[in-house]
Amino acid sequence: MGICAKELQRWVIEPTLHTMDCWSPALVQLLLATAAQESELGQHIHGEHQRGLGIYQISSRTHRNVWDRYLVHHPELASTVRGLASQHDFLRHPHAELTTNLSYATAIAALIYLRNRRFKLPEKPSVTTLARLWRRYYHRNSHVSIDAFADRYLTLAPSGLHAA
Repeated sequence: MGICAKELQRWVIEPTLHTMDCWSPALVQLLLATAAQESELGQHIHGEHQRGLGIYQISSRTHRNVWDRYLVHHPELASTVRGLASQHDFLRHPHAELTTNLSYATAIAALIYLRNRRFKLPEKPSVTTLARLWRRYYHRNSHVSIDAFADRYLTLAPSGLHAA
């Protein structure tokens, strides 16, 4: 069984986005939808058939790219994100934080979207819009259909969003 969607939203996603000063209801829903699609809200966080680590299935390569190509140019945000990581474990095993630290993983997942200059999140997106954003900015090579994404999200994290 995975993580309760409402608890993930309330106790992890929202506080993390507030800490990063990038909270919006739409970004909260996009990250919840991403976790639902990528790991079934934490039901599968690491395995041989998965492409990444943690509830957002972030690859070590993408993790490095966020640091090396985006956060390096935003030192205050980098400091904030580093503050979410564990004191000692991050230095020894930085990619492990993606599996063991929900706040840190949430920050990196948010930055995967936000680092793209073309990324625009509507104020009140539909599930279909979330699916399209996920495919365009997060998991380009996915074979998951927009409808399958919407179905998984609406099943695991019902939020009142509509599919169209």
